[in-house]
Formats: sequence, C-alpha cells, structure tokens
Amino acid sequence: MDTAFSDTQPIYRQLRDRVIRLILDEALKTGDALPSVRQVAAEFRVNPLTVLKAYQELADGGLVEKRRGLGMFVAEGARAELMKNERERFLTQEWPKVRATIARLGLTPIELMEQPTLSAGGE
Repeated sequence: MDTAFSDTQPIYRQLRDRVIRLILDEALKTGDALPSVRQVAAEFRVNPLTVLKAYQELADGGLVEKRRGLGMFVAEGARAELMKNERERFLTQEWPKVRATIARLGLTPIELMEQPTLSAGGE
C-alpha cells in the first residue's frame, strides 16, 4: 500500500478510505483481520491513535467488528453496503459531471466503448 498522504483531508480519514478500498477490491473479505493498530502505525509512521480513530470510524459504520483480544475483522455484509453507498455516490455526485463532459464534447456511446480501458497500474 502507498504510504504517502495528501493534505486534502485528515490522515485518519485517508487510512479509513484505504481500508474501504481494500474491502471494495476484495483484498479484505468478510471475516478477514485488519492489520493491527501498531503494525499500521509503524508502516505509515503515524501515531497509533490516528490508526485507532480510522478503525473506530469503520466500526461505527458497521464495516468492521471488534473481537476482544483478537483485533478488528471485516463485518458480514460490509462490501455489499460499501458497494451500495459507492454506487449512490457515483450516480449522484460523479456521473452528472461525467455526463455533462460527454455531452459538451459531443462523444457518442460508440466512441466511448471503443476506447481502451486503463489497467489498474496505469491510473
């Protein structure tokens, strides 16, 4: 995982978002353990309280569950809930901008479909 952070939002939110991406990409599946707070803090060179705050937000959202003495684990249904939320966010926030750009440029569905897709490494 990339260890660089941006200045656009707090580090704990960026950590939370990274875990969310791992769940969406199925790198973390239902029942999988999240890395320990100490492990993440050491890897990213951040305060353990920052990691704990990110994990707590995930727990508060029902995406992960705490197991006393064992750590944090991806909760049942977390990916489905995230997919639902991400789809809603895309359709309400991103798609209108994309659609407006497509219309402004006069692109046709055929032109769009003929474009090669970028690989995950090329984005």
